[in-house]
Amino acid sequence: MKKRLKIALITLISLVVLLTSAFLVYVSDYYRADDVAIAVMQSAEAMRIQDNLIILSPATPSDTALIFYPGAKVEYTAYTPILNKLRQNHITCVLIKMPFNLAILDQNAANKVFDELPDIKNWYIGGHSMGGAMASSYAANHKDKVKGLILLGAYIYGDVSPENALTIYGTLNSNLEKNINYTKNVVIIDGGNHAQFGNYGEQKGDPPATISREDQQNIAVKEIIDFIHKQSKE
Repeated sequence: MKKRLKIALITLISLVVLLTSAFLVYVSDYYRADDVAIAVMQSAEAMRIQDNLIILSPATPSDTALIFYPGAKVEYTAYTPILNKLRQNHITCVLIKMPFNLAILDQNAANKVFDELPDIKNWYIGGHSMGGAMASSYAANHKDKVKGLILLGAYIYGDVSPENALTIYGTLNSNLEKNINYTKNVVIIDGGNHAQFGNYGEQKGDPPATISREDQQNIAVKEIIDFIHKQSKE
């Protein structure tokens, strides 16, 4: 009996070690921020880094902020270029570093943000790809905290009204369409793909875009600003 128990224990420990090793190998292979993102990190004004957060504040105080969840297996700093563009348009942005670059491991990460910026009155949450899915789930479960949802290369996941959500994706990321059963506040960027909302290079399985990364991000930024302005009037 003791021998069987010992064998079972050794087998269990070996399995745990094997699974842990496989997980660590999986998460160690992720997309790194490119030189443009690194340059933004080095030069952006009013950027504060603390407790796994990057807070980008406008030159003048803002009462509107966007909490952003990065895509799966993407270095979170890869989204500083697009968020810095929003900062330049008077929107405070809070970029969250996720455990092992996987938002699915900390869906409620937004909870730690609100107390950091007590002057913000209008909170939005959003994200890219899997980060967008987790942001959508958070919005569905915390309607008292966030006013709207912004999705890049993602779709509504959970009980969120399309009236309160903005969905943006590229024509070369058309596989999303089968999951989008709504038409309100949907923006399709002609020639855009999945990866170009961030600055981390090409993504496996993602068709090359026919517009530049900067153009795709500029279109997204304009649509986000228009959506937030529209929401503020309602």
